[in-house]
Amino acid sequence: MSQTMNAVEITQPGGPEVLKLTDRPVPTPGVGEVVIKLAYAGVNRPDALQRAGLYAPPPTASDLPGLEGAGEIVAVGDGAGDWKLGDQVCALLPGGGYAEYVSTPAAHCLPVPAGLSLDKAACLPETFFTVWSNVFMRGGLRAGERFLVHGGSSGIGTTAIQLAHAFGARVFTTAGSEEKCAVCRDLGAEQAINYREGDFAEVLRAEGGANLILDMVGGEYLPRNVKCLADEGRLVQIAFLQGPKIELNFAQVMMRRLTITGSTLRPQSDLAKAQIAEALRAHVWPLLEAGRVAPVMDSEFALADAAQAHARMESSGHIGKIVLKVA
Repeated sequence: MSQTMNAVEITQPGGPEVLKLTDRPVPTPGVGEVVIKLAYAGVNRPDALQRAGLYAPPPTASDLPGLEGAGEIVAVGDGAGDWKLGDQVCALLPGGGYAEYVSTPAAHCLPVPAGLSLDKAACLPETFFTVWSNVFMRGGLRAGERFLVHGGSSGIGTTAIQLAHAFGARVFTTAGSEEKCAVCRDLGAEQAINYREGDFAEVLRAEGGANLILDMVGGEYLPRNVKCLADEGRLVQIAFLQGPKIELNFAQVMMRRLTITGSTLRPQSDLAKAQIAEALRAHVWPLLEAGRVAPVMDSEFALADAAQAHARMESSGHIGKIVLKVA
């Protein structure tokens, strides 16, 4: 193994053009960690926020972007559990995924599901950890409930639709074009509402209201989400494309006994992420291996073309996941 590796760094806060190829030292595993030689890395919205200077990595994490990837374990630290050299894994990363090698806690690795290629496996961790922890662990989605996910054609959206459908919920979603709405229906959404043409709150109220909403839009969607929740409904907020501040009348929250909660994944403890990984391995990996759930792929870019990948993501023209080919 060489001492240096290709990596893409953020040269300064800004647009996609600030992502530049560089050389970095190959990381070594700490206690409880493994080093993965990455074949592919996933591209996610938090990467773009970090690039823009709006989402600083934790103090102990790499300054390189990249929160998920798939490849082969090439070094194992003390206390790294049962993983061994040569194992093919996908992993949730603390950062550093835009590189040929990355270190990460061993407990945040999962085996590549049988029958799944490495490019698809690289798309699993960030979205599946986020959806499972927020929709099922935090949101408590149950079979038969009405579930609304905004941004249904995104990586998060396509994952949430499939998992909610697989576990017996009635799924509703919003998307920005008829093409995107059609993809959402094919994945298991009962209704896909083009937000440029229809009012999701009216649609859900006509169905009796949403029992659970997963939202990454924020802004003016917040009061509309509250309006379309059923009594005792839950709203889980995971991002704010339209901003985190809004005026909201909490009388509705009190009178209809609503719950508003949310989370972000990256600041959570290593233990919390390990517990999510265990739940995914038990409840979701069998669905992936049976072909009942699969990542939706949009496009692939070379590691050196990370700027183009970010431009593609921020255009919002993509459907599903974007990956970087590292190897």
